[in-house]
Amino acid sequence: MSIEILMPALSPTMEEGTLAKWHVKKGDVVKSGDVIAEIETDKATMEVEAVDEGTIEDILVPEGTENVKVNSPIAKLSGEGEAATPAASPKAEAAPAPTKAEQPAAATARASAAPNVAPVAKSVQSAEGQRVFASPLARRIAAQKNLDLSALKGSGPHGRIIKRDVEGAPPGAAKAPAGAGGAAASAPRQVQSLAQMGIPDGSYDLVPLDGMRKTVARRLTESFRDVPHFPLTIDLEIDALLAGRSKINALLEKQGVKVSVNDLVIKAAALALKQVPEANASYSPEGIAMHHHADIAMAVAIDGGLITPIIRAAETKGLGTIATEAKDLAARARTRKLKPEEFQGGTFSVSNLGMFGIKAFSSILNEPQGAILSVGAGEQRPVVKNGQLAIATVMTVTLTCDHRVVDGAIGARWLQAFKILIEDPITMIV
Repeated sequence: MSIEILMPALSPTMEEGTLAKWHVKKGDVVKSGDVIAEIETDKATMEVEAVDEGTIEDILVPEGTENVKVNSPIAKLSGEGEAATPAASPKAEAAPAPTKAEQPAAATARASAAPNVAPVAKSVQSAEGQRVFASPLARRIAAQKNLDLSALKGSGPHGRIIKRDVEGAPPGAAKAPAGAGGAAASAPRQVQSLAQMGIPDGSYDLVPLDGMRKTVARRLTESFRDVPHFPLTIDLEIDALLAGRSKINALLEKQGVKVSVNDLVIKAAALALKQVPEANASYSPEGIAMHHHADIAMAVAIDGGLITPIIRAAETKGLGTIATEAKDLAARARTRKLKPEEFQGGTFSVSNLGMFGIKAFSSILNEPQGAILSVGAGEQRPVVKNGQLAIATVMTVTLTCDHRVVDGAIGARWLQAFKILIEDPITMIV
């Protein structure tokens, strides 16, 4: 029997991608683990492995094809059992992210992925908005039996739904009639074209939107529109921090490690999250997720957009380790060599525009994280100390909070803890 191999969703935000390269051709026999294709996502180029054995019956989408929609057929496999379709990991957190660069060399990360599919309507989400992972054969059987895949628990790789799951599905898993289950979601706002805005043809050069720009635009629009958020801003005196950084770098010089102000900010943010664990949280319909570690996502600008690689469990790491990891992650982010697990997830974000001379700004939340810290430039400013006018190096930071998780009191307590750590950096090691 012939089974369609579908365009996989290799990241939670992926809606379409480029089929960069085929590693197989018509008539090739593949087995589980064989790399069959390279697919360019909104953030990287992924090697896709076959899950099961079979013979490539036909290639439906030539390599180099852009804007291939997730779950659209890209090839056919002949053989018995499940399709050799890549299996995607379940939904992960992000980033503002936490997108596709226009020019950098594509990175390669090995992935084992399966299509995101839902029953008959072929939606990529369940009624509750959760992604459903199922093999093509399971989807076909579910459609024939009028089953709701989102009501089933998968027993296949990474929890995907396979043939035996739908064949043994209970009667209660039947799909509800169209229109049941509440009001339909409101239609998205229609965006005017340039012509409708009154901008005449020939007065501009149009740069097409790539995957990164589309994803960033969609996710930030959703975050700003749907998440009740508010900013909290404070000034920090960082002269002691700068002096401490000089001493630290003198000690690490022989190891070839140089700690930046941003590395110190990441460390302080992580320690403050452990001191105020209520701020290290994410909102979900099931409840508030209280994270065990401070996984700090750092915003890195790349060609065509932004990506947020993550320093995992930053509260447990020394400044030298954080500096080394941050430098490596930023370099590989700019050349698109990050693995998905290196930029998906995170419990808190740091965005630093101080190197551009930006004094203060407020970032948009990186869902589902509860807060994001915006860091401005350190500059000498007049301050009053003990009733006397003095000069200090001052840095303004703004904490944007998801009010569903981090209310004003929690945000203020976190900033108080962060301020102590930054202004008296010796507290980072005691």
